[in-house]
Amino acid sequence: MKKIVTILGARPQFIKAATVSRQFQQLGIDERIVHTGQHFDQNMSEVFFEEMEIPHPAYQLNIHSLSHGAMTGRMLEAIEPILLTEKPDGVLVYGDTNSTLAGALAAAKLNIPVIHIEAGLRSFNNQMPEEINRILTDRLSQLLFCPTQTAVQNLQREGFEQFDVEIVKNGDVMQDAALFYAKKAAEKSTIIQRLGLKKFALATIHRQENTDSIDALTGIIEGLNAIHAQLPVLVPLHPRTRNIIAQHNMPVHFQTIEPVGYFDMIRLLQACEIVLTDSGGVQKEAFFFGKHCITLRQETEWIELVENGYNVLVGSNPEKMQHAFEQLLTKTSDFNINLYGNGHAAELAANSILAH
Repeated sequence: MKKIVTILGARPQFIKAATVSRQFQQLGIDERIVHTGQHFDQNMSEVFFEEMEIPHPAYQLNIHSLSHGAMTGRMLEAIEPILLTEKPDGVLVYGDTNSTLAGALAAAKLNIPVIHIEAGLRSFNNQMPEEINRILTDRLSQLLFCPTQTAVQNLQREGFEQFDVEIVKNGDVMQDAALFYAKKAAEKSTIIQRLGLKKFALATIHRQENTDSIDALTGIIEGLNAIHAQLPVLVPLHPRTRNIIAQHNMPVHFQTIEPVGYFDMIRLLQACEIVLTDSGGVQKEAFFFGKHCITLRQETEWIELVENGYNVLVGSNPEKMQHAFEQLLTKTSDFNINLYGNGHAAELAANSILAH
C-alpha cells in the first residue's frame, strides 16, 4: 500500500485536499494529513470536518501568527520528525502558502519525492510571497500537477523538461470541490433568504496590496459605491479590512457582512449577477458557477479566464471598475468550455500518484 503525507495549512487547502482524499480512499492509498495551523481558523471545528467530509489531520502543529521566515522555519523543523516517523512514499503539497514550501523543503532534504498540486502557476510578481513559494516548491517537486495549459507552458519555459520530473495537466481540484459541494450548499445554506437578496453583485477584498494601500483601497471603495448605485453590492468583509476603512473614514454605501463559510460563499456565487474580487480562488469559482468576474488586481495567475473574456483586470481604478461592470453585466458567454478538467482533476491526480 502506498503511503502519502499531505501538508495543509489553510481552510481552502483542506477543501481542495478533500477532493483528492476521497480518491485516495477509493484507491486504497494510506494518507496522513499534517495541519500546520498557518491560518488560525476558528471555523475549522469538528462540524467543519464532518460537513465537508474531510479526513481529520493526524498531526496538528499550531504554528501561526509569525513572520514569513519564522513561520516557514518552525514548520520545517516540526514536519521533519513526522516524515522520519511516517516514512511516506511521497509528500503532497497544495498551492503556494508557507506550509506548502515548508512541506516541500522538509521532504526534499530527506530525499522523499514531492508532489505539487497547482504547479506551474505564475503571477510574474516577485513582490508576492506566494510567488516565491510557488517557484521554489515547483523546483523541489518530482510530480507536478498543473491545473491549466498555461501552467504547463510556464514550467516548460523555465526548463522543467530538462529535469527528472513528470508534468501532468490534470485540471483544477477547486472545480471538483465546487461541483461536489454545490448540492450540499443548496441544502445547508440559508444566506440568500436570511439576507433577503434579490439581484446583487458579490465582491471580496482581502489581498495585502489592496488593503494596506490607502490609495488602492480608496479607489476600490469608490468603484464599489458607484456600482452599488446601479446594482446592490454585497461584500463579506474581513474585520481587519473593516477596521482600516473605519480608521480612514472611507464612505461605504454598499452592504457589508461578516466573512462567510464555504457553503454560504457557493450560494452567493450561484445567486449573484457578477463578481468583483482580488482573490485567485474566487476568480475561478465565479467561472465554475457561470459568472463574469472583475478582478481588482493588475495581474492574474488565471490568464485563460482573461483571454476567453470571462474576467477583466482593473486593479484599483474606479473608472476601470465601472467600465468593466457595464461591459460584463450584459455580456453573454458560454461557460461550458473545459478550462479546468470539468470535475475530474482529483481523480487524474490520485491515479497518477498510485501509478508512481
